[in-house]
Amino acid sequence: MRCDLHVHTRHSGMCNIPLLRRCCRESYNEPQAIYETLKARGMDLVTVTDHDSIDAAEALLHFPDFFLSEEVTCTTPDGTEIHVGVYGIGERDHIELQRRRSDVPALAAYLGEQRIFFSINHAFSSLTGRRTDSDFALFQELFPAMETRNGAIRRPNNAAAALLARWWNKSPVAGSDAHTLSGLGRTYTEVRGVQTRAGFLEGLRRGRSRACGVDGGYVALTRAVSQIGLSFMREKRWAALLAPLLIVVPIITGASYAAEVVFEYRWSQRTLGRHLLGVPIADPLLEVADVGK
Repeated sequence: MRCDLHVHTRHSGMCNIPLLRRCCRESYNEPQAIYETLKARGMDLVTVTDHDSIDAAEALLHFPDFFLSEEVTCTTPDGTEIHVGVYGIGERDHIELQRRRSDVPALAAYLGEQRIFFSINHAFSSLTGRRTDSDFALFQELFPAMETRNGAIRRPNNAAAALLARWWNKSPVAGSDAHTLSGLGRTYTEVRGVQTRAGFLEGLRRGRSRACGVDGGYVALTRAVSQIGLSFMREKRWAALLAPLLIVVPIITGASYAAEVVFEYRWSQRTLGRHLLGVPIADPLLEVADVGK
């Protein structure tokens, strides 16, 4: 069975661009349109992983092949931000997860007690800001799975996550991370030999998953940002005045892509290199300044 395990709708909140965060959404995808698009692209199951929200569930829970998930925005003990994919939850779980967003060990403990599968998403991406050695120590100790293929992230960043997941014996997870309909279902997680939603989730827990589909890149990123901009202008008519700014989107996404290149190089050298040398990632004797974007 196939399922895109990283999907966003209009309920994912506002974008994080300073001048637009009060008026422009991260995604304009309608839940029903997401379901129809994913099914048309061959997904056997459908889920949604909005940022800290399960509001899309109201429109989708009546589908027998849908299960509820979310992407929880967490703060680590070092003050960094991470995104945790949590799959197959209920409304009560959502409430408990939001209570534990600032205590990652407590969040992981709750998920373990409830036998809810979860992953660390885009570990080698600058999307959520800076990273520390202690973050990777948390990933190794607490997380049963890693997102090893993200359809919005370049191939080397995904490859670094995949290699670390193999060394740490983490279950691989994949999803499009689509904020527009065009990217949906092109990256997905597959569990073979199962026929039901429950069987799929159990296969994830047992490490029987495979990461499939395409990686991201500069062209896909530029297209997605442009599509979000156009959707913003359709929703807010006054935003049409900002249309000339679309010509600078390739410059903005180019800068973001370059930041991803630097981030991946520094952290893959640091984490994968240490693993090859047999040095614990959190070894204080080798501490250096935290790497940012």
